[in-house]
Parts: sequence; C-alpha cells; structure tokens
Amino acid sequence: MRKTPTVRAASAPGTAVVRLTAAAAALVTVAAGLGVRSAAGGDVAKYAGDALYTVLIHILVVLVAPRVRPKSAAAAALAFSWAVELAQLTGVPADLARQSTVARLVLGSTFNAPDLLWYVVGAALAWAVHSRLPSRRSLARA
Repeated sequence: MRKTPTVRAASAPGTAVVRLTAAAAALVTVAAGLGVRSAAGGDVAKYAGDALYTVLIHILVVLVAPRVRPKSAAAAALAFSWAVELAQLTGVPADLARQSTVARLVLGSTFNAPDLLWYVVGAALAWAVHSRLPSRRSLARA
C-alpha cells in the first residue's frame, strides 16, 4: 500500500508570505536609512547608510528568490555592494550620478575604502536576522 505524503503547507510559510515579509522589511530598511540620515550626520549617517544599503540588497535577494539560504543571500548582497563600490574606481558611477538621482542613490559616485567594511557589517547583520527566522523545514517539523 502506498502512503500519501502529509502536506503541511498551512504551517510552512509560502513564497508569497516570504515575499510580503521581505517587501515590508525593505520598507522598514529604507525608512531606517532615511531616519538615520535625518537624525544623525557625518560618519554615523554615512556608515549606517552603507550597512543598511547591504541589508536592503540582502532583502531584495530574498524578495527575488524567497527560498534562498541566509548565507547565500548575505554573500550575494556583499558581492553586489563591493562590486558597486569598486566600480566607483572607474568613474562610470560618478558620470551616471551626475545625470540621474536614482543612479547616484544606487551607485554612489566616489570610492571610499571604509565602505567595504561597513558592507560586511550590513551583510552580517542581515545574515544574523535572516538565519534566526523560522525556516520552511523547522516549521514543517513543528
């Protein structure tokens, strides 16, 4: 006799729930970035913004690929952040930033070596939060 597998879809978060949660987290992250920018100045705002930039990229990775593992999402976010920062050495982002506010916000304009460290901080923070969220497997076992 063949056993029918038990379906526990109701207890495990579907991709729609993960995406909705990620979208909400993206809004909170953007609000936090704007809040830090308005409440603090100088290096605090700049480097908090760098870390939050990588957190936002991590969230966008989850939004696009809701089943991604926390470590993979953090690595992708860090790689993207570093690629954008290193691209600033070419001058292309600065040229684009002069033509578009969106390009300036996404790509920046000038290379700053300490930013690379703050992207690591953001990736580590995003990984830490993401890895502590209930996974599909843990919820399926409950």
